[in-house]
Amino acid sequence: MRYVAAYLLAALGGNENPDAKDIKKILDSVGIEADNTRLDKVISELKGKNVDEVIATGYSKLASVPAGGAVAVASSAAAASGGAAAPAAAEEKKEEKKEESEESDDDMGFGLFD
Repeated sequence: MRYVAAYLLAALGGNENPDAKDIKKILDSVGIEADNTRLDKVISELKGKNVDEVIATGYSKLASVPAGGAVAVASSAAAASGGAAAPAAAEEKKEEKKEESEESDDDMGFGLFD
């Protein structure tokens, strides 16, 4: 990632086709030692490509990646059931949390103002 970030920084700085020297200079400025193998791979993959087009292509690919785990499952379940399942689950969680907090106060053996 650091090589891609340095390449993008050089491109944003006005250099349309950064070379290894340019990227090494950026990496050296923040104390990172460049690995020539990885650096050559990034340069060969991005050489001659418009950075803006590469970023736009990446955004379209990221849009198809599922993210969020349980949130995505809950929202898809809510959408499938007409939205009734999610509020019921949220109410159950609130009630459970409320009960837990009351129990933890009782276990201490004294009140706040005793």
